[in-house]
Amino acid sequence: MEPSVADPSSRIDQALKLVRAIVFPVDGVLNGGRITFDSCGKELCSISVRDAFAIKEALGQGMYVAAVSDRNADGYRPVLEQLGVSDLFFGRPDLLSAYEDFRQARGLGDEECAYIGDDVGDVAVLEKAGFPATPIDGADYLRNRVAYISGFEGGKGCIREIVEMLLARQGKWPYAEEMQEGI
Repeated sequence: MEPSVADPSSRIDQALKLVRAIVFPVDGVLNGGRITFDSCGKELCSISVRDAFAIKEALGQGMYVAAVSDRNADGYRPVLEQLGVSDLFFGRPDLLSAYEDFRQARGLGDEECAYIGDDVGDVAVLEKAGFPATPIDGADYLRNRVAYISGFEGGKGCIREIVEMLLARQGKWPYAEEMQEGI
């Protein structure tokens, strides 16, 4: 998404309407940037239940969801597969090539992909994705390189907020009326 002098909210709305897939790295976005190990050196994995709900909802509404990692993050494989995510690209030092492999496998254009990145290793993908976003605790370097900065931290609802926003703009968030009635 290129910077523009046009109304940014209309450009964001237009980009959101085209998105058919959401891609995010495990580290920093799904796990909040923390890797915890037990006394045997085995990685302990946890994710936000709100993010988990959003991932399932996105898949249920026909969106593609992919998780990428430059390291072998196989501890997250069982929980993501249980949620229904089959596009897992772990142990891929070049996140851009992982993104491209996912996009090509699903027949998607860049404009159909949202990418949530939190650090400088995500810049190449953020520059290509149709809707680039970062959590509020993403690296300062990304703030002028994304279309949207989430109000939530990575691992603490960022994925949920962006999925909800995407689905709501597309008329696919089934809880929109209930939310409006409560306001």
